[in-house]
Amino acid sequence: MLTYRYKAISKKGAEVEGFVEAYDEYEAVKKIKESCEVVKSIYEVKFGKGNIVTGKINEKALSILCSQLSIIVGAGLPIMRAVEMIAAQTENKKLKIIMDAVAKELSAGMSLAKSFQSKGPGLPITFIETIRSGEESGTLEHSFRRLHDYFDKSSRMKGKVKNAMVYPTFTMIVAVVVIIIIMVKAVPVFVSSFGEMGIELPLPTRMLIGMSDFFINYWFALVAAIAFGITVYKVFDKRETSHLKLERFKLRIPVFGNLAALKQASQFAATMSTLLEAGLSVVEAVSITGRVMDNDYIGSQVLATAAMLEEGKRLGDSLHNRTELPQLLVEMTAVGEETGSLETTLDTIGEFYDNEIDIQSSRMVTLLEPIIICVLAVVVMFILISVYAPMFSLYGGI
Repeated sequence: MLTYRYKAISKKGAEVEGFVEAYDEYEAVKKIKESCEVVKSIYEVKFGKGNIVTGKINEKALSILCSQLSIIVGAGLPIMRAVEMIAAQTENKKLKIIMDAVAKELSAGMSLAKSFQSKGPGLPITFIETIRSGEESGTLEHSFRRLHDYFDKSSRMKGKVKNAMVYPTFTMIVAVVVIIIIMVKAVPVFVSSFGEMGIELPLPTRMLIGMSDFFINYWFALVAAIAFGITVYKVFDKRETSHLKLERFKLRIPVFGNLAALKQASQFAATMSTLLEAGLSVVEAVSITGRVMDNDYIGSQVLATAAMLEEGKRLGDSLHNRTELPQLLVEMTAVGEETGSLETTLDTIGEFYDNEIDIQSSRMVTLLEPIIICVLAVVVMFILISVYAPMFSLYGGI
């Protein structure tokens, strides 16, 4: 939609000016005449490119921002003053640039949602639309409080999943580094000793020597293979059809796929609840939720339900065909619709999935620890057998 600035004469005879959003000038004039008798002038507003931050903003920073705005607006200060205060105090550089630019837009008469949208294209659409709804309904304080809860919960959930992966990832990296050092530094020393023995080397020892030679002489081939694999993945990931297949495959990975599905269910419930409580219609909430889902395959499925809703179908019935969403989530959504408490039901089911993520993360770490230990034990055992087998053969021949 385009933004127009206008001057007009109100029905009470006063001269007024302001902004209106419309698809063209004719629609803009029509909207203005709903509250004004005469339109004196109207022109399209072109937004400059200065002070625009396109990168994503950290969810923790957004949570803090929404909390500050909720408190300041709740204290009765004008929204422009609240934005200026936060711009002066925030330590996040991206947010500071956005808030400074938004304050200037507000001083020119622009709405808060439109200002954030024009100066912070990287801001989540959930953030923009919830603020827009809060402005229209006069409940900005409540909207900011709700956004604080939403982004705080999302940030904590992502942090828990990342923390669960710290130990297994660190262990595997250390193990790989140690094995490479053994192959490159230690094994060649043993190889020279084996050559002086003049005995036929067992198969495990020959395999170990072959791997050591590969790491020493053909390491660039391994690096090239890894680089090629990453390049192929990125090429496939850029194509829409193959990207959706990759996103769906992620949900099929043992252990990790189940955790990802739980995270998507939690995100769906939290986002829908936030948008519905902000006053958006179910169709609007579903459309926005589909666009913000972390997994694009599930996001495309959620977006597809919007067309079904426009045809008059219920949300629960539409989601029944979306097999990647947990069945419990679908059933609870249908129950919420039937009882007229969809927002509360989604809040409850969102908390349930948050707890499930905690439990599954702990189970995943518990499961991965013995697996990693067993794999490392096999590798160490193979190296020991390969090193000591020639010595046993030598002693046996004496």
